[in-house]
Amino acid sequence: MPRNHKPAIATPNPLHKVESRLPDFLVTVVIPTLAADSRLLECVQSLSRQTGPDLEVLIVDNSGQGLVRRNGTAPGARVIENTRNAGFGTAINQGLRASTSPYVATLNDDAVAHPGWLAALVSALDARPDAGMCASQVRLFGEPRLDSAGMLVARDGSSKQRGHGRLPEDFPELEEVLMASGSSALYRRSMLEDIGGFDDQFFLYCEDTDLGLRARWAGWKCLYVPQAVVEHHYSHSAGRASPVKAYYVERNRLFVLVKNFPGRMLLAAPFVALVRYLWHAWYIFKGQGSAARFRAEGNAGPKMLWYVVRAHAALLGNLVRLWRQRRQIRAHARITSAVFRHLLRSHAISARRMAAL
Repeated sequence: MPRNHKPAIATPNPLHKVESRLPDFLVTVVIPTLAADSRLLECVQSLSRQTGPDLEVLIVDNSGQGLVRRNGTAPGARVIENTRNAGFGTAINQGLRASTSPYVATLNDDAVAHPGWLAALVSALDARPDAGMCASQVRLFGEPRLDSAGMLVARDGSSKQRGHGRLPEDFPELEEVLMASGSSALYRRSMLEDIGGFDDQFFLYCEDTDLGLRARWAGWKCLYVPQAVVEHHYSHSAGRASPVKAYYVERNRLFVLVKNFPGRMLLAAPFVALVRYLWHAWYIFKGQGSAARFRAEGNAGPKMLWYVVRAHAALLGNLVRLWRQRRQIRAHARITSAVFRHLLRSHAISARRMAAL
């Protein structure tokens, strides 16, 4: 990026940049955890086998019970203990404030990184100064199928993993994608400071979508790096189709929508959402998709409607803040609305496909 690259957010930086000094490590890997169980230990051990850059591991213990310390599941890592679950985005921001490295990786506590994971990501960003983030090849643990190869966005603000359930061979090339899944990503610190880091208000889910779209408004690109392989136990913390996930995914896609979507797309989004809801109903009847899994886990249909109502009520309660953030993002954008719309269309997922997965 050019040397006169100005911050995309005019408000004080929530990351509270540390004083300028030479970084101790090239990469800080930040891992939020709730369970601090054997999967976290497996994750940390996979980082000790990395063949690439000098790195530090920073665990943010969101259990509120000091479980990382008590269970001894993060050998060699620095640990930040929270008195309660502060959420994913807040945990990553804590890791940013506590480190100085020029690159910051995010990794779920139920992910296992292959030895060349970080080296491939750093190499990709080193070669592309216009890119601020990289997406990994995230595989479903123990399976020859993908969890994600970057992220896609529907026209109602919903987001989904690109390539979910497909073979890694279907996405063999290093290429530009819309944004990265926060389950396993590398971010340039200068980009995170430029756009203000993760939004603490998201708590769970879609915070990586919001951050990725804000980065795109600010002119940064995202690369998919197929050589950076991670295996992921999908939705280990909150379940594949839990009530917690149902509410926050719906609420936060509304937050993403209001903050980031251009006006024309914002007006059309409720109609797209209605189509998606209808497809959910169809797939419940067919016994397929996330809504059918939610119902199969003992959650009746009216509960889904209740979470939609709650999500829209939360949107109304946060609308002033979200609209203020929207105006800040747009006031300091480095691309036009037309370019942003083209990006969304180029990396889109249909309402039907969203419901089917």
